Amino acid sequence: MPIGGFSSNRPGLPRPLGAESIATTSLWRRGRVPVRTAHRAGRRVHIIGLCGAGDQELQTLADRPVPTRAAWQWPGAYAVVEEWEHGLVLHTDPVAALPLYAVPWQGTWAWSTSARYLGALARSRVDVTRLACAVLAPSLPVLVSGRTFFAGVEQLPPGSRVELPAAGGNYTCSTTWRPDPVDGPPHLRLRYALTGAVRLRARADPALSSDLSGGLDSTTVAVLASRAVPDPVNAVTVHPRGILDGADLRYARLAVAASHGRIRHHLVPLGDEHRPYTGLTGVPVTDEPAPSTLTQARLLAQLRWMRRSLGTRTHLTGDGGDSILFQPPAHLADLLRHHRYIRAGREALGWARLRRTAVAPLLRAAATTSRTTRRQARVALARELTSRAPRSRGDVEWFATLPVPEWADPAAVRLLTEAAARYGAAPESLPGLDASVRVLVDEIREVARTAAADAELADGCGIELHNPFLDGSVVDAVLRTPLDLRPPLHAYKPVLTLAFADALPTELAARTTKGSFEADHYNGMRAALPDLLHTGGTNLATLGLIDEKRFQDHMRRAAAGVPLPLAHIEQAVAVNAWLHALAHTPGPAWVSPVPGRAV
Repeated sequence: MPIGGFSSNRPGLPRPLGAESIATTSLWRRGRVPVRTAHRAGRRVHIIGLCGAGDQELQTLADRPVPTRAAWQWPGAYAVVEEWEHGLVLHTDPVAALPLYAVPWQGTWAWSTSARYLGALARSRVDVTRLACAVLAPSLPVLVSGRTFFAGVEQLPPGSRVELPAAGGNYTCSTTWRPDPVDGPPHLRLRYALTGAVRLRARADPALSSDLSGGLDSTTVAVLASRAVPDPVNAVTVHPRGILDGADLRYARLAVAASHGRIRHHLVPLGDEHRPYTGLTGVPVTDEPAPSTLTQARLLAQLRWMRRSLGTRTHLTGDGGDSILFQPPAHLADLLRHHRYIRAGREALGWARLRRTAVAPLLRAAATTSRTTRRQARVALARELTSRAPRSRGDVEWFATLPVPEWADPAAVRLLTEAAARYGAAPESLPGLDASVRVLVDEIREVARTAAADAELADGCGIELHNPFLDGSVVDAVLRTPLDLRPPLHAYKPVLTLAFADALPTELAARTTKGSFEADHYNGMRAALPDLLHTGGTNLATLGLIDEKRFQDHMRRAAAGVPLPLAHIEQAVAVNAWLHALAHTPGPAWVSPVPGRAV
């Protein structure tokens, strides 16, 4: 499924084994990634990825300068590529739903949607600093912004115009996307953008299927899909084998009943063989550790069943909805900074009741954060990461940090603090945004980029996985909401329910909770503990990142039910499984178009 090319169009450029050349000798593709091209004298413009632009709009991109908003102007997850004689210009989408990577190679730049393919071309080793940050600071992806799991391979900045010179050398980059507030009802913007995102997929494949978990996000996507295709849409709900009366199933059935036959409902039962932590030594290799690594047995079972039983080629999910539809706690700091004191007090009270905590600490934390610039918070990160002092800010802050786990190797901690120091000294790419908006940008970009790894898992099953909530046009529509129109901190997705009040059953629209899989994770850890103790941290220990004996002790305690934060443990196990897959899977092979010439 990757696509890529070079900033030079010189003859003899290699391409991955099995890839086809597209339009020019420098552009290649493996799989089914859509590519559309428009020409003008001395210039070609490509749209890579699924995009809602019409043919005339595509030609306009070639006839005129590409507008700054081109990478989120239309529905879809896509990027715009300009080919010139002097190099390449890449317009990246705002959230990295289609992430782009680049690496210097023999006097030019190679770029691709796959960091792993570029790592194979450049013969890169894994980036140990990136691994350390992923394991020890999973809540702080900003520490390694632009860094990939392959040394020397960079992620190009999202929402940017990037010029890669044909002759190599430093590339230039300018930010093109800023989610500054705009006027207009946010629910109408969301309705227009999300409806367009789903319709685009329905036009591309009218036989698509959709998740139907019983939650608001997947139900909205399934209902929109059912209205956009000629035949009833296949909607899939997974559930524990033998349990047919859970809350999620009840809400899913409500949506089916209200669809008047437009949704064809399918239940996929899952058993003990699909528990989290199952079969981690058999995880397929991906560009980076996939979000579904620990639950890959469940995900792959669902995907294979859909492909086998329904013939699914395209599948929609509601992933990303939680990230864009909830306000982060930093919203309280924004209210104080903009002198909305009464509203801040009301929302702090509502949040405290929801979280069963005291109001006063929340307001004190909000006041502190409102007086702290992002720059100041960045500089303080290295100190906070290694501090053992208790913290109780209720996440009302620029960065949600967790104490470094006791099983971290001192060498890994040094790598982490060095990364934090570098981040603290780097310039801010989006200065001046409200804290809540900036926090959401960080979170959404992490969710969108890593979702590409889940799409790789699905591609191995013959299915294209799509997340309409993560389209740049949808994210742009939501994040541009002015402060006074943003939903309350404690409200459950009111913008979505207002936007689709005519599409969702009343009882479902009033839902304020979602089923939790936390118990499944503890049960899965207990069942898989012998295997986890044998292989769960071996690769990380070999790289000098963790103390394996201490890590095993923490896994035993967690599996026994001792209250421990699982974030670090789960991330370490997932990264370790990815390293195992990387070591046991042949890397992508590159070939020269010149017979007998080595790459």
